[in-house]
Amino acid sequence: MELSIVMPCLDEAETLETCVSKAFRFLEGSGIDGEVVVADNGSTDGSQDIARRLGARVVDVAEKGYGAALRGGIQAAAGQFVIMGDADDSYDFLHLGPFVDALRAGNDLVMGNRFAGGVEAGAMPALHRYLGNPVLSFIGRLLFRSSSGDFHCGLRGFRRQAILDLHLQTSGMEFASEMVVRATLADLPITEVPTTLSKDGRSRPPHLRSWRDGWRHLRFLLLFSPRWLFLYPGLLLTFVGSVGVAALSVTPVGILDVNTLVVASGVTFIGYQSVWFAILSKAFASREGLLPPDDRIETFRRRFALEKALLLALVLGLCGLVGLVVAVGRWDFAPQNPRDSLRLVVPSVTVLVLAFQTALASLLLSVLGLPSARPAAASTGVGTGAR
Repeated sequence: MELSIVMPCLDEAETLETCVSKAFRFLEGSGIDGEVVVADNGSTDGSQDIARRLGARVVDVAEKGYGAALRGGIQAAAGQFVIMGDADDSYDFLHLGPFVDALRAGNDLVMGNRFAGGVEAGAMPALHRYLGNPVLSFIGRLLFRSSSGDFHCGLRGFRRQAILDLHLQTSGMEFASEMVVRATLADLPITEVPTTLSKDGRSRPPHLRSWRDGWRHLRFLLLFSPRWLFLYPGLLLTFVGSVGVAALSVTPVGILDVNTLVVASGVTFIGYQSVWFAILSKAFASREGLLPPDDRIETFRRRFALEKALLLALVLGLCGLVGLVVAVGRWDFAPQNPRDSLRLVVPSVTVLVLAFQTALASLLLSVLGLPSARPAAASTGVGTGAR
């Protein structure tokens, strides 16, 4: 079988017959050996009976959520290719030819682009059309260097096995973003075709909840990009904080004095910890198959081996201890002027804490480099670009 058309369904009795009928008419008119699969997520309005009456195959998916329904439908599909589309009659299943052509040409993922194909009046709320979708798609392109212009289009086609090999995990609306992100990280051939979005045919409100589902998309994009979430902010904070500590340890700078010195020390701690968190989260995600292997992490692990890291931590720790010893030596068991004493105590404590952070983080990085006790889910293929 060449093609499975998969529709997630939750109480879509008003529009399901139209969608399924159009899908079968496309298959018959195109001479494609295919099927229509309705991934039902617990409908109580008779949607299952409508689908079966029309000849579609119904797959019952117990786990709730848009992504869960689609994962169940994709796993049950028999076609070499899958085209997924919402069952609310907002996409025209009679015009799937460009998707099939692009899949036959060797693309593993073919995204619909509603902004290139056209959005009919009333088909998409203004909040989604001018803010939500453009902003989230821009963030996705920025963080993952994706070429997709519409991360959240519900009509898309893909080679079934290629997507199954990604081991997609999310169960909600963020499934749409996860598919694009993981496919991009795995360096799968991706293209897009213009798609028209029409006003859906339902009389009830959509299942989509703008702010909740928008946040879930954004959260997924950030959590899958430790470079942007932790590394870059951490490097900036570390640089700003350490410069502040170095400068204010010598003399006040304008109105900035020891109070700012303490703040700069805290900023340095936060930034340095964030940098290490980026490295550790990337190493863990690669180990578990959540992200593709990253050559830069392995290079860092080799060049900054545990022994070297512990040696650096030891040197930093000794420097911090020497500073504290000198500060105690200056103490004459009488009240001190904080403007003088803190200029040595704060940088000494800062260096000492950085030493412990280095030692502990390098030990954990070394642990993450040990062979896993269970096979990692090789979820993202052979891509090696860190995100």
